[in-house]
Amino acid sequence: MKFTLEICVDNVESAIEAQMAGADRIELCNNLIEGGTTPGYGTIVNARKNLKIGLNVIIRPRGGDFLYSSTDYDIMRKDIEICGECGANGVVFGLLLANGSIDIDRTTRLIELAKPMSVTFHRAFDMCNDPYKGLDDVIATGADRLLTAGQKNKASEGLELIYNLVNRAANRIIIMPGSGINAANISQIARGTGASEFHLTGRKTVDSEMNFRAQNISMSTDSNISEFSRKVVDPDMIRSIVRTLKLI
Repeated sequence: MKFTLEICVDNVESAIEAQMAGADRIELCNNLIEGGTTPGYGTIVNARKNLKIGLNVIIRPRGGDFLYSSTDYDIMRKDIEICGECGANGVVFGLLLANGSIDIDRTTRLIELAKPMSVTFHRAFDMCNDPYKGLDDVIATGADRLLTAGQKNKASEGLELIYNLVNRAANRIIIMPGSGINAANISQIARGTGASEFHLTGRKTVDSEMNFRAQNISMSTDSNISEFSRKVVDPDMIRSIVRTLKLI
């Protein structure tokens, strides 16, 4: 089986490193601490300029839930248009109704707008009220791919549901496990789900090169976040995962 490895990044530097390490596709985001929001125009353009592999861009106008206002929806429409103009290969989004069902109507309209780009319905699916009906609803929208952790925090915890979704999908849509995937568990997840595409961040923390470091000041409302370190892709982890997948 041929496997596809998608790496989720929030900066162009990491996108380039992931490509060099053997990634097949990039999911470009901003604000990963909230699960990812739409990156800026300059980031999308620069990523496309520097990547030869596939580039998918998340379309999520804010953090929080996936019940979007009309204003949110208009922003998503415009961001999809911009991604098309920038040469993105795909976009990634997910919309729910207040009762926890898939928002079939508005999702379908966004997918039509996105064509010919591919569409991944993201982990909003993991918050839906019924995974099996939810899968059928996502398929009905015309989405190409479904990103899921099996309605758990980590894909390794949701193996049974992911396996069932892969079988139920019956090649009508790609089921792509994601969340918490790393070099230590990729083999278990690949074998346990029967999936052929995988999504992960594969990050490490690097220290700032700043010599002067102001003390007792933070730019974040979360005191645990430091301005003097940041997370970037770990190319060694990506290479290790690529090697593991070739052996399966």
